[in-house]
Amino acid sequence: MVRFLAVLYTGLALSANVVLADTAGIEALREGTMKKLTFSDPVAVSDISFTDPDGGEFQLSDFKGKTVLVNFWATWCAPCRKEMPMLSELQTEFGGDHFEVVTIATGRNALPGIRKFFSETGVDNLPLFLDPKQKLARQMGVLGLPITVILDPEGQEIARMRGDAEWNSDSAKAIIAALIAAAGES
Repeated sequence: MVRFLAVLYTGLALSANVVLADTAGIEALREGTMKKLTFSDPVAVSDISFTDPDGGEFQLSDFKGKTVLVNFWATWCAPCRKEMPMLSELQTEFGGDHFEVVTIATGRNALPGIRKFFSETGVDNLPLFLDPKQKLARQMGVLGLPITVILDPEGQEIARMRGDAEWNSDSAKAIIAALIAAAGES
């Protein structure tokens, strides 16, 4: 039994080193505003529900199996207005079976205002999710907007950014492509 545990521990340690090396390589891709993106060991995320405009309930775990970029935003947030079209561009380029951008309007955001926001910013390919009482945002430690959280295919947080970023930059696209590729290798 001790021998089995020693072999298992060695295998886990080697796997952990590969994951850390991959993250270090991905971190090296950060340039410009993407330098604010901080990576961490995988962390479980909240199972608190959020809704769509029809009242349908969702949880972040509904997106397991994909690398997911979750963006917490609000209609009154000027930096959110700036970055939302860039998030839309990421979804257009990478969205599909392995990646998805999930936008969650947190706090008091009237549905007509959200629709107007999306229309004015030319966004028509991102989901419209709501967290009106900020339950999910509070549980996820969202202090200020925008906050972007990246989840691995297991549904765990692996990176976070406070504030806006140039999500359509070469750096952002390289990071997303590398995360998708790394997820495909595991």
